[in-house]
Amino acid sequence: MGARLLVVEVAGLGHDLVAREAGDTWLGLKVKRAGSVFPALTCPFQASFRTAAAPSSHGVVFNGVFSRRFRRAFFWDQSAALVEGRRIWEEFRAAGRKVGMLFWQQSLGEDADLVLSPAPIHKHHGGMIEAVYSQPPGLYDELVQRLGRRFKLSSYWGPLASRASSEWIADATSAIVGDHEMAPDLLLTYLPHLDYALLRHGPGSRQASVAFAELGGMLSRVLEAARSAGFEVLIIGDYAFADVRRVAFPNRLLRREGLLAVRRVRRRLYPDFHGSRAIAIVDHEIAHVYVRERSDAAAVADLLGGMEGVGEVLSGEALAAKGLDHPNAGEVVLVADEGWWFAYPWWERRSEEPDYAAHVDIHNKPGFDPCELFFGWP
Repeated sequence: MGARLLVVEVAGLGHDLVAREAGDTWLGLKVKRAGSVFPALTCPFQASFRTAAAPSSHGVVFNGVFSRRFRRAFFWDQSAALVEGRRIWEEFRAAGRKVGMLFWQQSLGEDADLVLSPAPIHKHHGGMIEAVYSQPPGLYDELVQRLGRRFKLSSYWGPLASRASSEWIADATSAIVGDHEMAPDLLLTYLPHLDYALLRHGPGSRQASVAFAELGGMLSRVLEAARSAGFEVLIIGDYAFADVRRVAFPNRLLRREGLLAVRRVRRRLYPDFHGSRAIAIVDHEIAHVYVRERSDAAAVADLLGGMEGVGEVLSGEALAAKGLDHPNAGEVVLVADEGWWFAYPWWERRSEEPDYAAHVDIHNKPGFDPCELFFGWP
């Protein structure tokens, strides 16, 4: 059958961080620099890894999708059908080998033998029931029994996000690879908590060094379990962090120019995607701008290209050159200038913000909001 392979993806594990903290060798492994995809975000990276293709092929152009038909953004949807194309393991599974995915994004319904992914139940009158999707169905309950604790969604994202998320996933990974009957031949697992320290405090912070040391302890346990079970191990990072000090608000500019329409409901401003001529869906240092009429695209590109904080404006052939020419991409794509990032707000005064703005609500916001990692953000 040959050796089995464990792939551990660590969110935010950049080469410069590893070299600074550990040098050329870490955990007995040789450290090598590798390029990421464009844009270097979790979902595009994972989609490219499992298809060996660019976003122009698999269609995952940021950590979500904007539906022109529904006129709304869907962030962090977990359907594997969002990733187009053949998987790298298709012939592998056809030959009788098994594949597993632990906490990889967009894994629900994936053509795999083993899947674990957070899948909470949102109650009708508010509140949430924490739950983990499991394939096979009894896998999660068996791991809870073995580990003696459940996975806490609050440790995975939000102001309580912490090393506890990575600790549970690392221990679950060790338990799976150590069980000859349960272990697949290829296992993809994901450790998130280093990303939280980098987002909150920056790549050069003391907290980043602490989180890196914590990561090393977890990975040491995983490596020991994997090697004892005859697994080869590949540890990869999906993207690296840079220091940012300033924020740009493309939707505010679009609104001022009459391109983004809003609805005033009980003194709060909600986006009117149906009446808008252009809307920016932002994700870290990239913004996809969806323009209703293609004849407006050039004017929108010129407008946003003059905004402070925009380093590059992509459209047409420039999108193709970046491997981003897919129908899911915006007609115009903005890349932030060095030291800048993009935020989604369209309102100017806090009294006008929509009800979800100051809460953890990853599905309603038309943009990634790192402020959700903090209590009481403005």
